[in-house]
Amino acid sequence: MEVSNSVDGHDKEEGKLRTKHKGKHDKPKPWDDESIDHWKIDKFDPSWNEGGMLEVSSFSTLFPQYREKYLQEAWPIVRGALKQFDISCELNLVEGSMTVSTTRKTRDPYIIVKARDLIKLLSRSVPAPQAIKILDDEMQCDIIKIGSLIRNKERFVKRRQHLLGPNSSTLKAIEILTGCYVLIQGNTVAAMGSFKGLKQVRRIVEDCIQNKLHPIYHIRTLMMRRELEKVPELANESWDRFLPKFKKKNVKQKKVKSKEKKPYTPFPPPQQPSKIDLQLESGEYFLTDSKKSEKKWLEKQEKQAEKTAENKRKRDEAFIPPKEPAKQDANKSGDDKNDVAAIAMSVKKKAKELKKQKAAENIDPESYIVAPEKRSSKKSRAS
Repeated sequence: MEVSNSVDGHDKEEGKLRTKHKGKHDKPKPWDDESIDHWKIDKFDPSWNEGGMLEVSSFSTLFPQYREKYLQEAWPIVRGALKQFDISCELNLVEGSMTVSTTRKTRDPYIIVKARDLIKLLSRSVPAPQAIKILDDEMQCDIIKIGSLIRNKERFVKRRQHLLGPNSSTLKAIEILTGCYVLIQGNTVAAMGSFKGLKQVRRIVEDCIQNKLHPIYHIRTLMMRRELEKVPELANESWDRFLPKFKKKNVKQKKVKSKEKKPYTPFPPPQQPSKIDLQLESGEYFLTDSKKSEKKWLEKQEKQAEKTAENKRKRDEAFIPPKEPAKQDANKSGDDKNDVAAIAMSVKKKAKELKKQKAAENIDPESYIVAPEKRSSKKSRAS
């Protein structure tokens, strides 16, 4: 007990000496300076990794046959760009593949991932000068697979065309607003740019192919966002009230009527008569302007008269009395009498049958039994 008391007393003495106050460690630090950009990615310095790579890392990808000739021509440029980062590359025309791998001189551990992205972009028809830009630290890439988002081939081609627009105007607008390079080739969309821009491009592409929203609406939204960024007063406010809200409208498409195929004939159809031919045939061509105007006026009057007569007929339909049921004909009444007589005869027959049945039921069985014969007196006397 004495030890514990002594310990408690020691802690109390220390507690009095230690003064706790808020913000004790809030001291000015050298990196808390507004001039320093904490989001800046510093360029790799080989002195950070003097030992090099412990293992060899390699990536390979296949390319389509139509890219073989171009890659063969552009491969010296690709090899020269990768040689600066001590990455070896190989183009195999037999297998149709490209391979990149690290060497003993490689110092940057992430450059092999950038080299992998480079050969992916080259296989997706991105030009070599543009694809080499992916080796920069600030440049990223994204390959969006759009072929599996929709099954119908015709719809897929139509919606992919929406991304391009007339004379590739929609694609140019997307590139300007997102700050990315976009290439639509086959079943993929290759994009290069910042992370923010790539996110916007992926959303635009997927919404277009899945028929959620047309790219033009995304372009409008991005244009408004660009204008709102220029206003410093709205930097810390929500922009939802300024941005447009587009609702999807389901428009029913008209069913295309299938036309019946006419039998094939090698002769062309007869030429239809022109308007002048019809006027010559009817004699209207030779009429004067006054006669023509008079004829038109008479036709107009006839149409008006037909229309008024039709309207009058519709109005008078409400006052027409309903038709009364027709009286029964004499032939019909004769037929009815014959039917009654037939019914009476059938009833009489049934009555006779009933009487016969009852008579059969009331038969006395003794009347059918033969009685014993009485002997005659003459025979008895003879005996």
